[in-house]
Amino acid sequence: MNVEQIYKDADALLEGHFLLASGNHSARYLQSAKVLEYPETATKLADALANMIREAGVEVDTVCAPALGGVLAGYELARSLGVRSIFVEKKEGGMELRRGFEVKPGEKIIICEDIITTGGSAVKAAEAIEALGAKVVAFASLANRGFCKRVGGEAEAKPECKLPADVPLFSLADFTFEMYAPDACPMCQEGSTAIKPGSKG
Repeated sequence: MNVEQIYKDADALLEGHFLLASGNHSARYLQSAKVLEYPETATKLADALANMIREAGVEVDTVCAPALGGVLAGYELARSLGVRSIFVEKKEGGMELRRGFEVKPGEKIIICEDIITTGGSAVKAAEAIEALGAKVVAFASLANRGFCKRVGGEAEAKPECKLPADVPLFSLADFTFEMYAPDACPMCQEGSTAIKPGSKG
C-alpha cells in the first residue's frame, strides 16, 4: 500500500508554508481529515493497520482515541479489530474519559491517532486511561511523522519522541518533513507568512 500516494490523491499532503502545533514551520503538512472523509479509504487504511496489529500478536479489548483528531481513525480501527471504540477529551493539562465511557481494571487498550508526531497527545490519553486501571498495550496511527519508532519502520526514535519505548507503535508509513524554528525559516526569510491548517487554525 502506497500511503503517501493515498494522501496525495486525497489532497491531504499539503505543500506551502505552515505553522505547526509545536510552533515550528514546515513546507509540508498532513491533513488526515481529508483522507478520512471517504469511508472506503478509511476502511482500507484501518484494515491494513489492524492486520499489522494482529500479525504482531497484540491482544486488545478496546481502542481509545484522543478527540478530536483521532476519533475517526480510532473508530475505524476498532471496527476492523472487532472491538469497542471510545475516546478521551481535553481538559486542563491533560485528557479525561467522559460521556459515560468506562474502562475496567486490566482492560487492554490501544491508543489510536490519525497522525503521531511526538506522541504528546497519545501519552496524555494513555495517562488518562491507565489512571482508571486499564493497560495501554500499543499505540497506533495512520501516519507517523518520523519522531517515534514504529514497528517495521527504519527510522529510529528521536529525542523529541514522548512515547514510551517499551510500548509498540503501529503505523502505516513514516512522513519525515523538514521543520524550522520561526527565526530560521527560509520561507519566512523570503517574505512568506505561515498559515495554520489544523483544527485550531
